[in-house]
Amino acid sequence: MHVFLTGATGWVGATVAAELLAAGHQVSGLARNRDKAQALLAAGGQVVYGTLDDHDVLFAAAAKADAVIHTAFNHDFSRFTESCVQDQRAIEVLGEALLGSERPLLVTSGLARLVQGRLATEADKPAEGPDFPRRSEQTAQALVEKGVRAASVRLAPTVHGVGDHGFVPILIALAKQTGVAAWPAEANNHWAAVHRIDAAKVYRLALESGVTQPVYHAVAEEAIAMRDIAIAIGKMLGLPAEPREAAHFGWFARFAAGEMSASSERTREVLGWQPTQRTLLDDLSDEAYYANS
Repeated sequence: MHVFLTGATGWVGATVAAELLAAGHQVSGLARNRDKAQALLAAGGQVVYGTLDDHDVLFAAAAKADAVIHTAFNHDFSRFTESCVQDQRAIEVLGEALLGSERPLLVTSGLARLVQGRLATEADKPAEGPDFPRRSEQTAQALVEKGVRAASVRLAPTVHGVGDHGFVPILIALAKQTGVAAWPAEANNHWAAVHRIDAAKVYRLALESGVTQPVYHAVAEEAIAMRDIAIAIGKMLGLPAEPREAAHFGWFARFAAGEMSASSERTREVLGWQPTQRTLLDDLSDEAYYANS
């Protein structure tokens, strides 16, 4: 099938593009500029130049495709609310282009603030509230109610692999800066994890199976203690690993202390998905993981 992919040059999106192309699908990927597009072109994909604010571009590309995957999101947390509004509007535009058809749309979301005290499942509702402005899943569900075949892929908070520039590298950089690999004191929290190659397979399998579920979980490891992540970082950097209060983590404190453990039992059952890549702690024992932090 011909897939229009936003975020095609990003950490997750580029891997999704590679997975789709290797499986024989065609990919048209959204890219901001020619430098960003080179890897996609080299892999055999096509490029649609534009940004999430170019709604005419998004609509036209989605209208020509057999399916749409939306992985793009602006992770500048200094303007998180604006990024959430941008994301919501982009999803609405993509959905508008698919109205009246059976062509599917996969939207990307996360595991933040789903539940406490147990593993989150695909049946749990997305986070709500004025202090949590991201509405990716809710926007996808609104499209479903209009007749669009839309669903969400919830990514684990760490989509890891060598070259990662996400949340775990923030912890690594903080450890280098402060001289201690820390975990949040008294939080006793856990994160789910998935290697980016395994995550990409969830998107492909969901499309190829007809997008039959409202939510998929790209979760390979259900619950890794934040303490164990800090200890692994400290071991590799030769630093002490100790608990620290919220102030130590600065703007990242709430996320670092978040309980984001989750099951992917339903996703594995319906897609036949089995993760095969290295675990997060295996990655964190590789010196290459620390090169860019």
